[in-house]
Amino acid sequence: MLVDVHCHIGFPQFDQDRDAVIQRAKDSKVVAILESGTEYESNIRTLELAKKYDIIKPSLGIYPTYAEKLSEQEFARDLKFIKDNKEKILAIGEVGLDYHHTTDEQLKKIQQDRFHTLLEQLGKLKKPFVVHTRKAEKDVIDILESKAVKKVDFHCFTGNYKLVKRVIDNGWHFSIPPNILQTQHFQGVVNLAPFSQLLTETDSPYLSPPNEQRNEPSFVKFTVKKIAEIKKVDEHEAENIIFMNYQKLFLSPQ
Repeated sequence: MLVDVHCHIGFPQFDQDRDAVIQRAKDSKVVAILESGTEYESNIRTLELAKKYDIIKPSLGIYPTYAEKLSEQEFARDLKFIKDNKEKILAIGEVGLDYHHTTDEQLKKIQQDRFHTLLEQLGKLKKPFVVHTRKAEKDVIDILESKAVKKVDFHCFTGNYKLVKRVIDNGWHFSIPPNILQTQHFQGVVNLAPFSQLLTETDSPYLSPPNEQRNEPSFVKFTVKKIAEIKKVDEHEAENIIFMNYQKLFLSPQ
């Protein structure tokens, strides 16, 4: 019962073999793939993919570096689209802050303001948030705490261990990608976090395990194996715990 709670099967890297990628996921015991939208067209495509493939569960979002470029009218349009499709989605994301590609302080402020607005308006939908944060982890945590957001999955969290502790104390989740196999940071996050706050993701087509050029949902099996090793349980138990965590965060009522 494997789950991939964050990926981008709709990206062009899968245009030539999307059906085969989905089939490999099913053959590997993946039962749910959370497809995260990043902008308006991506959100439309996410809903279309969920109609075509029963394994895909939609999450609609406004990526931070996209949000900073939108006019007020476009931002309002994107928020409305997510609200209008609230019955079709499992989560809101990906959303958050990204200072890796945005270093201009004015643009950072736009990201922050829109993240505030997004949490205020979309928080009313009672859906969990799938959060992207890159070189902005403290600001994201500060904002989430200020809004008392309860249900959060931090996708690919690379903040320091002091910030990892804050995420844990807030009861939020971490989704761990397959590059945990070669990344000491993610191994440390898994070691620190309670098992009840861990999930698996791929961020396909990115963050692949060693020797793979392109990531795909079937590779969550590598993450599960490594988490089981770190937590000193067998893989079947690790699968069951992670699946229960997925059910609790994404399928249980608020």
